[in-house]
Amino acid sequence: MSALRHLDAELERLKSAGLLRTPRESLPDDTLVLCSNDYLGYAREPLHSVAPSGAGASRLISGDKSEHRALESAIARWLECDAVLVFSSGYAAGLGAVAALAGPDDLVVSDELNHASLIDGCRLSRARVAVVPHLSADAVANALEREPTSTRNWVVTESYFSMDGNSPDLAALRRICDAHDAALVVDEAHALGVFGARGRGLCHAANVVPDVLIGTLGKALGTQGAFVAGSRALRSWLWNRARSFVFSTGLSPALANMATARVERAAADDEARARLHAICLRVRRELARMRVPIADSHGPVIPWLVGDAGAAVTLSRALLEHGVFVQAIRPPTVPPGSARLRLSLHARLGDEEIARLLTAVERVMQRPKLGEHASADRKCSPRAPDQRA
Repeated sequence: MSALRHLDAELERLKSAGLLRTPRESLPDDTLVLCSNDYLGYAREPLHSVAPSGAGASRLISGDKSEHRALESAIARWLECDAVLVFSSGYAAGLGAVAALAGPDDLVVSDELNHASLIDGCRLSRARVAVVPHLSADAVANALEREPTSTRNWVVTESYFSMDGNSPDLAALRRICDAHDAALVVDEAHALGVFGARGRGLCHAANVVPDVLIGTLGKALGTQGAFVAGSRALRSWLWNRARSFVFSTGLSPALANMATARVERAAADDEARARLHAICLRVRRELARMRVPIADSHGPVIPWLVGDAGAAVTLSRALLEHGVFVQAIRPPTVPPGSARLRLSLHARLGDEEIARLLTAVERVMQRPKLGEHASADRKCSPRAPDQRA
């Protein structure tokens, strides 16, 4: 259509900048995939359920099923909270919760590297948004002190930033929120199942109770969907006002049924968590020995900093030639100038697969043109993504 003729030029602009995404052909069966969020290795298992495949409608109409309620009860027991509401996706949960809770007369203090769902929730809320430097508790306190006239204050962060593999001081943020009558909203999507006793996440490990906890079922639990956990009043408000929940078909009852079993399994799977963290320490040590420019991080996410988007794509393709798939992460997922390969490890990696990864990295590092971008001497200076409302 002539009205869309500008799209060809815009796509060409993305291609020139190394930012064009296109559907990938299926990978060979023997490819070692190290860029998923399947931290405990559950996602590859088949679905076995006698529950219905679809909810058939929004849960407010006729899509509210016993499988949804059983899942919400299981998560509430796991996380030791009063109530849980299940959403269709992590994006829907983050966006829906923030947009439904904050209002035009409120202040939201948001970490500059928060997930897109949280950023978009801030925009839709029409609240005033103060974007603060990554992981800076002092900046959060200063932002709250500068805006004393807001109706309500909200502090929004992730507990484990999935593109950087780092975490805020959650205890400090809780103290700051309490001192300024602010609500603490924490997205634990990439921490649940991975960190803390019984995999309850980094808030639980820090003895911090957020006012709003967001989690997903599609990361360590290896299924699909997401949830918001907290008080019964929070659940009731989101049931009524979270548009991404109200106007979406309910989660598949079959997937909800599977997720209930996965919650119980992940809570008891200390062996897989211990194995995962041992693998992470081993791989980090070997990458450092090879002078791969990995960011200061912990847990299963290891960012290999590159800087240039095109160079990151080239490195990803070079690894794939050796049978290892690590996706290039480029803007707008990460700030301009901080493109990277994001290695995401899981608990089922064996010694042979770890050796395969390290051998592939070593060979790529030895290739002269690629070595310029793979060297630890290379620096990139991340800048914040655009969080303007």
